[in-house]
Amino acid sequence: MKNPYTVLGVNKASNEKDVKSAFRKMAKKFHPDQNPNDPKAQAKFAEVNQAYEVLGDTEKRGQFDRGEIDGEGKPKGFAGGPFAGAGGHPRGARGRQQGGMGGMGGGSNPFGADAEDILSQMFGGMGGAQQGGASPFAGAGNPFGGQQRQQAKPKSADVKVKVAVKLDDLARGKVNVTLPDGTRVAASIPAGAKDGQTIRLAEKAPQAPMSAQKAGDVLATLFFKSDPRFRVEGSDLRGTVNVPLDVAVLGGSVSVETLDGKIALKVPAWTKSGKVFRLKGRGLPKKGGYGDLMIVTSVQLPDEPDAELTALMEKMRVS
Repeated sequence: MKNPYTVLGVNKASNEKDVKSAFRKMAKKFHPDQNPNDPKAQAKFAEVNQAYEVLGDTEKRGQFDRGEIDGEGKPKGFAGGPFAGAGGHPRGARGRQQGGMGGMGGGSNPFGADAEDILSQMFGGMGGAQQGGASPFAGAGNPFGGQQRQQAKPKSADVKVKVAVKLDDLARGKVNVTLPDGTRVAASIPAGAKDGQTIRLAEKAPQAPMSAQKAGDVLATLFFKSDPRFRVEGSDLRGTVNVPLDVAVLGGSVSVETLDGKIALKVPAWTKSGKVFRLKGRGLPKKGGYGDLMIVTSVQLPDEPDAELTALMEKMRVS
């Protein structure tokens, strides 16, 4: 049996948190469900669990560090000796059932209690021994043997809802969804989402307390609300800015509203109405970045009649 420190990639100075973290990472990588047709990965998974059974237990880790037990958790120098019980284990049949991977036969749990809890969290209850003592990885061709895996918990019906989405919700990629029972859940809006698109919120459907079923999904259909500032064009936005006549003729700056606040837009001389300025990256989230904001100019006359301007225009018309 290999040194458990080497198996988990830790050292004697590693604390309990480091050991548990290393175990989680390797158990997830070599889990039989992730590698159904890879005997080497399955063997490595068993090796990782055995190593954690030793290092994840403070008492056993101390015994291993003092040289009292080997990497399988067996006392050194006793195998098959005068103190061995049934099967040659120094603690007898009970010892075999509690001694880690050596006790995999006879319906015993191949994992320590802590390892079982961790694997249960990672793989939805499939990490430790199932009902009836069956191996969690039982099935044809499985090196762990035993009965078939316990049937999955039945799932309740999915729930459909409609969600009004504001432009600011799209910009931040989050929206609150109100469920039929009045509860609200936060949902992520995928980058590049479209009006009328349906997103799935896994296991967020309301259900009765102590229900024997797994919660169903929420199917939320997004409906974009109009915004007085901008029009949505995919991941791009389009807005309008009023440009005073003197700025349009002589050039200057105008204040433009964006999703991040107002900015100054430089307007060159002799800018006509309908000219489009593209502001890169000022649009909505999309895959790989952000869309753009298109600002369309609208040249404005003075609020009050201007005699000099009127005279100039008359002169230009005559000429």
